[in-house]
Amino acid sequence: MSVRDYDNDMTLIRQIVSSGRYAKKLVAVAHREEVEFVVDLDDVHKHDPSLCLAIKDNTRRYVQLFSRAIDQLLPDYKLQDVPHKDSLDVFIDHRLLVEQRKRTEEGLNADEFVSRYPPELMRRYELYFKPQSHQKAVAVREVKAKEIGKLVTISGVVTRTSEVKPMLMVATYTCDTCAAETYQPIGSQSFMPLERCQSDDCKANRANGRLHLQTRGSKFVKFEEMRIQEHSQHVPIGNLPRSITIIARGQQTRLALPGDHVTVTGVFLPIARTGFRQLVAGLLSDTFIEAHRVVVTNKAQETDEEMADEEFDRLIEREDINIERLASSIAPEIYGHLDLKKALLLLLVGGVDQNTFGMKIRGSINICLMGDPGVAKSQLLGFIDRISTRSQYTTGRGSSGVGLTAAVMKDTITGEMVLEGGALVLADQGICCIDEFDKMLESDRTAIHEVMEQQTISIAKAGILTTLNARVSILAAANPVYGRYNPKKSIEHNIQLPAALLSRFDLLWLIQDKADHDNDLKLAQHIAYVHKNSHEPPLEVQPLDIQIMQKYIARAKRINPIVPEFLTDDIVAAYIDMRNDARNNKDMTYTSARTLLAILRLSTALARLRLSEVVEKGDITEAMRLIESSKSSIVNDSDPSQRAQTRADKVFQLIHNISIETKSREVSMADAIERCKILGYTNDELEEAIEQYESNNMWQINQNRTKIIFV
Repeated sequence: MSVRDYDNDMTLIRQIVSSGRYAKKLVAVAHREEVEFVVDLDDVHKHDPSLCLAIKDNTRRYVQLFSRAIDQLLPDYKLQDVPHKDSLDVFIDHRLLVEQRKRTEEGLNADEFVSRYPPELMRRYELYFKPQSHQKAVAVREVKAKEIGKLVTISGVVTRTSEVKPMLMVATYTCDTCAAETYQPIGSQSFMPLERCQSDDCKANRANGRLHLQTRGSKFVKFEEMRIQEHSQHVPIGNLPRSITIIARGQQTRLALPGDHVTVTGVFLPIARTGFRQLVAGLLSDTFIEAHRVVVTNKAQETDEEMADEEFDRLIEREDINIERLASSIAPEIYGHLDLKKALLLLLVGGVDQNTFGMKIRGSINICLMGDPGVAKSQLLGFIDRISTRSQYTTGRGSSGVGLTAAVMKDTITGEMVLEGGALVLADQGICCIDEFDKMLESDRTAIHEVMEQQTISIAKAGILTTLNARVSILAAANPVYGRYNPKKSIEHNIQLPAALLSRFDLLWLIQDKADHDNDLKLAQHIAYVHKNSHEPPLEVQPLDIQIMQKYIARAKRINPIVPEFLTDDIVAAYIDMRNDARNNKDMTYTSARTLLAILRLSTALARLRLSEVVEKGDITEAMRLIESSKSSIVNDSDPSQRAQTRADKVFQLIHNISIETKSREVSMADAIERCKILGYTNDELEEAIEQYESNNMWQINQNRTKIIFV
């Protein structure tokens, strides 16, 4: 790279800064109407491509050059006095007045004493560079040592953000002997305070007075540290995701929250350590990115652009968007399950939160998918995770209670104990997909109870007593305990989840793998077509693009429908009928007051999908239909009163009780025969029960037929 002529560059910079839209920015900055002064590298490239390249290669130096040029130009653009002055303004004005008196006494030029003040103390703006529009974000692991000092753009997920605290930028000291002031600009995260005065008076008297830090005369800037982890698709085979520290100052703070997908542009720099810290670190050095631009992005898109209302209306008309088409667009590769897809669409949109008289009623919808293996439960969860703009995906065995809620960590900068959010906190205002829900340990599963109803997480760890927000919808997938779902048993027997947890789900959806010739043929043809062509076969309704769905859902979420008074009686009557049916038919699901709230949540979500401000009777009817559809998927088609009354079921229960008594998965055939004979069951009935439950893969018989082994 050729050596740059910085004097020539300063001339170019003054031309760029004083032309076009930057002249208006200079006026706004001079009058304290704006703090940020953003220089777009596209504009610099139009003036001089080589200067744009030099800025990207040596960013910190050009920040100083641009700041110097703005300092020189600002007095010409100041049309009036600043109306609101802070303490630092008063401090500087007072010092300038004193210096002006000295100048008149000693006959000095004004420029000689103004230069004593560091330019950082006088500047009341922050300069940032905006990357070129064609510059794409790279993965964290792509930023190598050759990028040190250069402007880089990375993308990732924010895993942790520190508190925003004031950071010292210019330290002002006062001498206790001669009262002279000393200024120390600080360019790194650590500094060595000055102790002895170096003014002319102290040198003449050989006093070397002691310096004291003057807080009101020092300049502080907002400081925040973020931790960014690379996206999972950027991680090579067998590697772990890498993270990098982002240092944000001033106006770049508080722009991202943990769980946000962000694109960060900044200067890649090493962390300069001195003294004991460097001694401990040895030859190693950490790196960080000094943020110039932080943009919260969408999962599927580089930038999360808002769409104008007129453009959005044209999109709806052009694409003919309705609820049926939106539901069909959810995982179109998966055959059938239209009602379930409608329910998942409602989960994406969510209901309306209610805060009345200090009591909060959640609006987020929770759904639990249950069923036999191989019915695409995990695929549905994966699609919802991809389409949701804010979501976390985890599994039952792969997550602990701390990983779901919050972990107590030590802050690397302050040394304080801080909380680092888990999956439920990172998915705040989004969706948390939990696969293999039934495999989760009971102690870890209790952490979800509070989240599902109160939408908060209460923490009392290491002296930290707090409540974290977890306004999250939970989409869980659970497999039956014995491999396949036994419709003759209750939900607790099949899934083995407590009633306290099941009642918190608005919809419990069972997907059974029943043998049906016509359905199996269509399913097989659908799977074969997808496998051959890598996309879904031609459907009756053309599925929408993911980006269009995300924009529609984002717009629908902004609407807060209300339930009119005249529909209240219909909802109450529908709920009373559901309670009566549940009591008369020995309902396997739980119809409680939470079911009534579920009807309201589903109704408001349906109104949101219609982009309507008011819930209509059709929304309530559809919500009731979906709840009944979810219940009918669980209830067996046969007479419910005969569900657990067969002799084979009673034999199974007897042998299962022996297993519980002996605390063993193996039951001796002799013990089983003896227990059955005592209670009046024949050998044929025992053999029939053994064959039936062996075919259901609930137990196995050894070769000698001497033991029954529970799976």
